[in-house]
Amino acid sequence: MADRSDKVWITGVGLASPLGNTYNDLAENLLAGKSGITRFEQFNSFDHPCKIAGSIGPLSAPEGWDPESFATLSDWKQLLLWTAVNALQDSGWWEHRSKVRIGLIIGMGAEWVQVWEQAMLQGDDRVHDPARDATCLTAFVRESLGLSGPTASVAAACASGNLALAQARRWVQRGWVDVCLAGACDRPITPIGMAGFGNLGALSKRNEEPTLASRPFDRGREGFVVGEGGALFVIERADRAGSRGARAYAEIAGVGATSDAYHLVIPSPDPAPCISAIRLALADARLNPDELDYINAHAPGTTVGDAFEARALREVLGDALHKVPVSSTKSMTGHLVTAASAVEAAACLAAFDHQAIPPTINLDDPDPECDLCHVPHEARPAPLRTILSNSFGFGGSNICVVFRKVG
Repeated sequence: MADRSDKVWITGVGLASPLGNTYNDLAENLLAGKSGITRFEQFNSFDHPCKIAGSIGPLSAPEGWDPESFATLSDWKQLLLWTAVNALQDSGWWEHRSKVRIGLIIGMGAEWVQVWEQAMLQGDDRVHDPARDATCLTAFVRESLGLSGPTASVAAACASGNLALAQARRWVQRGWVDVCLAGACDRPITPIGMAGFGNLGALSKRNEEPTLASRPFDRGREGFVVGEGGALFVIERADRAGSRGARAYAEIAGVGATSDAYHLVIPSPDPAPCISAIRLALADARLNPDELDYINAHAPGTTVGDAFEARALREVLGDALHKVPVSSTKSMTGHLVTAASAVEAAACLAAFDHQAIPPTINLDDPDPECDLCHVPHEARPAPLRTILSNSFGFGGSNICVVFRKVG
């Protein structure tokens, strides 16, 4: 048997997404090419140019959790507990969580802005009283679940989920924790969130055809569609997981991270940092580009962003450009902003489980500037052993992760 002393496995998943609030529902709907985009109802959108989004709807209490107390929590706290509890239960650690050091790393964006926004809408001046914001959401999760390991909140814009996975891998490898719960969540469908992206001109306005609005790589794309949700994963050393007979969703085989440091929201015109992040991830996983079986692209459906990523992939893949399949699951989920790469990591696990590549729906007229090996409209059966997931966030945070099938 190969040495597993430094390998790290994902052994549990908890998620909520526009395509379902369980891993199995997400997998089924992704591979069916279903869109989760509808007109949003979180608030009155009459003065917003974009009126569509990928919503998750109400969450029920996790198994074993008191429904009445769960119902009193904020939407944010419900989302975090739903994903965390389900991930630990899925991994088999829930009943034994007090016996091991479980670390916690959660990617979140604009946490306090959303707290203050909600208070403002209710006529509260909480923003002027910082003492009322003493407990961050990561600490809330740690205390609610009784975890004993270290905690961290991370923010790398759209790449936060991949950053959390990368840090969790290192914590586990170095023995700082026995097990780590890591991922990202976001609930950006708020008046300020939608107005901010709308004022940037980044959103699709295809309000009358919501399911057709998210169009990565398509010549007719006009902007991304916001989504909400998140995913948390249980991560542990392969030798520990193997000895207890845990399910191995995948190995986190390689990570590459760089920073453009160019502009708050505009991609750098220099693709070198993105190219470097991909190459670093491949080198960490000891893979050549032509050994990749699938690439889950960042591709949000913006004119500049999609073409920029295609340019980077052309440079990295070289002669394998038209051999390695590429798709964007944001065509179905929308762009979950801070939580994007976390839910896309779950999409990669689903691809392994079903040995099929999720499609890019709405790819009717591929942009010549995005000349890649696309998987349009329908899932494609394929033998999958290695998957690259790209994430290029606002502010130039580039974090790419290679997943490898176990067994």
